[in-house]
Formats: sequence, C-alpha cells, structure tokens
Amino acid sequence: MSENDSNQSRPDLDENLNVSATHGNLKGTSAAALREKRVHENGMEPVPLWIFLVAGLALLVGGAVLGQGGKMFAYNSNDLWADEFKPFEGGAEEEVTSGPALKSYIAAGSKIYTKCTGCHGADGKGDGANYPPIAGSEWVTGDNTEALAMIILNGVQGPIDVAGKTWNNMMPSQALGLGAKELAALMTYLRSSLNDVGDVVSIEMAEEAMKQYAERGEGKPTTQSELKPTHMKHLPGELLAPDALVDFETLLPAADAGGNG
Repeated sequence: MSENDSNQSRPDLDENLNVSATHGNLKGTSAAALREKRVHENGMEPVPLWIFLVAGLALLVGGAVLGQGGKMFAYNSNDLWADEFKPFEGGAEEEVTSGPALKSYIAAGSKIYTKCTGCHGADGKGDGANYPPIAGSEWVTGDNTEALAMIILNGVQGPIDVAGKTWNNMMPSQALGLGAKELAALMTYLRSSLNDVGDVVSIEMAEEAMKQYAERGEGKPTTQSELKPTHMKHLPGELLAPDALVDFETLLPAADAGGNG
C-alpha cells in the first residue's frame, strides 16, 4: 500500500489535515444533529390520558342524544317548572284586556288616590291632627255613596265628625280631572282597598254623581249639616258585581266594551 493510500484510509495521519479543526467541525455537526432530533421527537410526545377520557365522554354523550332522536332536549310536561314554560296552546298568544271588576277598579283608583296621600296618607289614616282618616270613616264605608261623592267633588267645609272625632278644616274640591270612570274607580278604592267594604261603585252611579255636581254648581263646598239630612244614601244605579269582567281601559263590562271576556 502506498503512502497516499494509507493517508486516505487514515485521514488523521494526513500531514496536511488540521486534526483539531476537523474534530471541532465533527463535534458541531453532531450537536446540531442532536438538536434537530430532539425537536423532531418533541412533536412525537405521547398524547395525555385526560384528552382520551374527554373525547370518549363526548362520544358517549353524543351517542346518547342521537340514540334518543334528540329527546333529551324535548319538552316534558312532567318536568320541574313545566307550567312556567308550557307552550301557548292554540296559536299566537292573545292580549288580555279584561279582568274582575273589583281588582280592575282598585288598580285604577290607586293611581288617582296618589294626589290625596299628602293629606290623608298612603294608608288612608290621616295625620291625626289636621286631616281626618279615610280608613274607618263612616262617610266612606256606609251605604252613603252619594254623600261620599259630594265630599269628593265639592269639598267640605266646617266641622265634621269622623271616626269619633270632630274635625274643623277645609277640604278643597277634587273634581278637577275626574270623569265618571275616574270617580267610580276612586270611590271603589276608598271603600274596598283602604276599607274592606268589598263592593264596586259602578260608572253608572258615578255619572249620577257628576249630574248632581253640575246641577249644584261648582265652587260650593258641602257641609255636614247639608250632607246628613238628604245625602246619606247610595247613588242611583246599581253596584257592580266584584267578579264581573270589565275592560281594563274603559272599566265597562267586557261584553259592552268589546273585551275578550
């Protein structure tokens, strides 16, 4: 074997070869190869067990739903709160426009009474000093809706006995803004909400009160001496049955007002 052949098979014996530099290059090449191998191996790490568990659970749930044909989410009338979400039967929901007379009149009357609370209080008990009570007043609870209407529409002046005490003050007329419907609702509220009479003053009765007010003349406060001899009675007309259906807007019987009752 020639010297050249020997040097080719043993490069480390080549006199022209820089052994240190060659070893350095080989070492760098090996390190780069190892890094590339580690990067490649990181992408091939085993999938965590919890991912298999979640995927398996999802498949089980999906299979159960599909196996029931979607019935898992179907409405069941026996379910909890079923009445709360029961679909409306019979097509589109109809608007409710009528209800029991007593509740309807009281609801309307409560709004009108707000202008009276400054004197008589929200509970109708007055202030105990200057303004008499409405709750427990014989002028409100008796069979004397005519006298009550006179007081509301005309006001009252001078001494008047209320709930066992004599009051001497001036109550102004409350007729401004009141029609027969509003007067009927207010009187019903006074009698059957602030008190427990339980009847409904009809619009027909309130219309009679408005006629008396117009005939008597505006701006003339009534007095106890005027009320007691002739007005301690019901207004002409009939009281409305508490459970009669009335139109919420007109407060007339639902059949007359074209309601849905």
